[in-house]
Amino acid sequence: MSGNTIGTLFAVTNFGESHGPAIGCVIDGCPPGMPLSEADIQADLDRRRPGTSRHVTQRNEPDAVEILSGVYEGRTTGTPIALLIRNTDQRSKDYSNISESFRPGHADYTYWHKYGIRDPRGGGRSSARLTAPTVAAGAVAKKWLAEQYGTQFRACMTQLGELPIPFESWDYVRANPFFAPVADVQQYEDYMDALRKAGDSCGARIRISASGVPVGLGEPLYDKLDADIAHAMMGLNAVKGVEIGAGFESVAHRGTMHGDSMTPQGFRTNHAGGVLGGISTGQDLEVSIAIKPTSSIISPRESIDIHGQPTEVITKGRHDPCVGIRAAPIAEALLALVVMEHALRNRAQCADVVREVAPIQASFL
Repeated sequence: MSGNTIGTLFAVTNFGESHGPAIGCVIDGCPPGMPLSEADIQADLDRRRPGTSRHVTQRNEPDAVEILSGVYEGRTTGTPIALLIRNTDQRSKDYSNISESFRPGHADYTYWHKYGIRDPRGGGRSSARLTAPTVAAGAVAKKWLAEQYGTQFRACMTQLGELPIPFESWDYVRANPFFAPVADVQQYEDYMDALRKAGDSCGARIRISASGVPVGLGEPLYDKLDADIAHAMMGLNAVKGVEIGAGFESVAHRGTMHGDSMTPQGFRTNHAGGVLGGISTGQDLEVSIAIKPTSSIISPRESIDIHGQPTEVITKGRHDPCVGIRAAPIAEALLALVVMEHALRNRAQCADVVREVAPIQASFL
């Protein structure tokens, strides 16, 4: 195993480098007969695409997806689906000054020591550029899950650096560059402008939710639904923490509060985040991730070179001051891939028996 594939029944293998000719993925295990076109995938890629606002990297990539196989006359055939996204706006010379030194907080040091060689151009394989194929694969999973169960995925930013973002409405998320669920984002615009002028970066917190999830997905003990969700989310660049439901706030809860009471009409609350004992309850899946500050910044920092000698690193080029700004569609895709995998496992083991979704979709976030 090389760590480039997620899933078993719905297996997605990701390939490419940030400054190579193309990136992409191969999806093996997609059920046959589903209508699928590039347009079904492109909408989510456009949401993740770089260069869409002044607050993200100005690398201008169209991220136009091409379906190379697995689809005939507009329908999936059940054979591997190959998706290709060509790189068109690489600027490799920006990385010449760090080819023999290590950016603090980046994967440069560990890649060098693990493989004895690394591609410094844009971070090579460790670049967030490689999340585009994940989003493409997630779009395929989303389409199948929506058609089969009515499952829907959405995500928003709930904190930008030191600034918490209150939840007002999902309707605002697509109307601003922060994927923020608020009507007015001026303070976040000002915050990012000041951060960029200071040559610094910040982290973010992202909430991901899935509704219309069937009851019974997940396989204890070691393939619990929430365990696989955490595994997938930690595979996203810069993620340093994952919470399911109440997460770390559960520490301060009492049992009389935390246990989600049940009534004939459904659950009263959703502190469990839609998972009990590693199996979906039919409530909304509620996940939250913490994303660290971007490692590639122009402020000088202390480091070493490949010979172990002290040096100073200044990272030139086009980088996201906060990688969390474009993380919402990526996190949605990862959650969709996990749900897709477990939906297919449930069909195989339980003869596609789907229990009724809980009538009350209580959410505390």
